[in-house]
Amino acid sequence: MALYLITGIAGFIGSSLARALIAQGDEVRGVDNFSTGKRHNVADILGQIDLREVDLLDFDGLHQACRGVDYVFHEAAIPSVPKSVLDPLGSNRANVDGTVHLLIAARDAKVKRVVYAASSSAYGDTPTLPKHEGMLPNPISPYAVAKLTGEYYMTSFYRCYGLETVSLRYFNIFGPRQDPTSPYSGVLAKFITQMLSGEQPTILGDGTQSRDFTYIDNAVHANLLAVKAPASQVAGQVFNVATAKRADLNQAFQLLKKITGYPGEAKYGPTRSGDVKHSLADLSRSEKHLGYTPKVDFEEGLRRTVDWYRGQFKAAEA
Repeated sequence: MALYLITGIAGFIGSSLARALIAQGDEVRGVDNFSTGKRHNVADILGQIDLREVDLLDFDGLHQACRGVDYVFHEAAIPSVPKSVLDPLGSNRANVDGTVHLLIAARDAKVKRVVYAASSSAYGDTPTLPKHEGMLPNPISPYAVAKLTGEYYMTSFYRCYGLETVSLRYFNIFGPRQDPTSPYSGVLAKFITQMLSGEQPTILGDGTQSRDFTYIDNAVHANLLAVKAPASQVAGQVFNVATAKRADLNQAFQLLKKITGYPGEAKYGPTRSGDVKHSLADLSRSEKHLGYTPKVDFEEGLRRTVDWYRGQFKAAEA
């Protein structure tokens, strides 16, 4: 039995990781400042985790949280391109300064390995598809710059201090517990809740922008693999986490129409600043060194996500 620390444990991905660790019999400690995380995401597992309200800029709090920890999943961030465009300084504090604070605390506590939630936004709008980890980064938003900087810090702490780190570049993760009410949340969560409520969803741009939409179970699977993979294969390295397939927003909307039974059409709005046009992952390195292959495809992930939100709607009505 190992002790894991999850930063951002009350978030969408952090809370999903916590459940997976509990299911396999490990101990879970979590920190969150609840700026974007939601307490209801961990309400049903509060008795099974050590939850601490700690901000990543709280150096002492992070040091205490890292004591006795074997592995860290660093999920905490302000995960928003638009918000970073509006507030680059705030994005930098949370996503860069906070990451450095965590790495220092993990190093001092002699944590075995830190697995970092990196972002495919590091690739930017480079037209080459699929995106592979050997490509020169080309971030186009302050958020992307901050997340890429976090990767560099991960690698430097491995090289300078011997702290094992692994960076996982997430490609558009979606699934249950993603917050549809946030102006910065994933587009699929918004579409699903709007369509289930009979509201007309808005596609920003012409809908031809494509993404490698990746169901949450795939991301959790990759994290668990990243903790156990041999250091000689993964320490200080970066890996894509995705499905190696893409769908555009028009296609996603049509699939959701079929799954939800929504009868209407989408409306279209202006293109969002800082967005990339197309995203698709090459998984060769992840397959070779992590043993990662996606477990759930896009359509099945949509079905599971819609089922979960339907359940939430019914529970609210009861």
